[in-house]
Amino acid sequence: MSPPILFDMDGVILEGPGTDPQVYADAADAALDELGAEPTPAQLTDLRRHNLEHISDHCDALGIDAEAFWKLKDEYASETSHDLIRSGERGLYDDIDALADLADRTTIGLVTNNRHATAEFVADHMPVEFDVVRGRRPTFDDFRRKKPEPDFIDDALSELGVDNGFYVGDSHKDVTAGRAAGLEPIYLRRSHNRHVDRPVDAAAIVDSLVALPTLPAVVETI
Repeated sequence: MSPPILFDMDGVILEGPGTDPQVYADAADAALDELGAEPTPAQLTDLRRHNLEHISDHCDALGIDAEAFWKLKDEYASETSHDLIRSGERGLYDDIDALADLADRTTIGLVTNNRHATAEFVADHMPVEFDVVRGRRPTFDDFRRKKPEPDFIDDALSELGVDNGFYVGDSHKDVTAGRAAGLEPIYLRRSHNRHVDRPVDAAAIVDSLVALPTLPAVVETI
């Protein structure tokens, strides 16, 4: 089997480097409302952020289960994100058609720090079928396993039954995670990272997904 090519999602497949923070803020409001919690302004500010800092302490003070809040927040964020994709407000990059050529010749996968539900939603809207999809589950443990940790990539490789290949991403943490997982990281230039320094561990740099099927390192393996 040819080595797989795994792709990050935000900034590679899905336009923009990540989920708009307002999506998480609104999701936190909806989750708190469902749980019947009434946070102070300071608590609300922390709970609306997309990180784990103070989450458990604030939820304990509010008398709600922290992991239940986190799961609801992620679910509401996914609902909003999917609506934005359906409406075209957040689109897919024009060059994703290049993946069809790769999918015909080798295994491809989608591995992202974004929510797993959204990764599956995006995969369902792609013109090609991914052989593996791995995103962040709505748990504290998975949040701590995000890239630059290699865990999600390792999970995808384990599902595929392989231990080598390529990982295409648009950030330094993608390159770090890909290299740590034993893959050859390919750094993709987009408008949001055009002037970012080249990651030292990147095996190659491309300006478009169109370049991937002709990249020498890729051609040699597929």
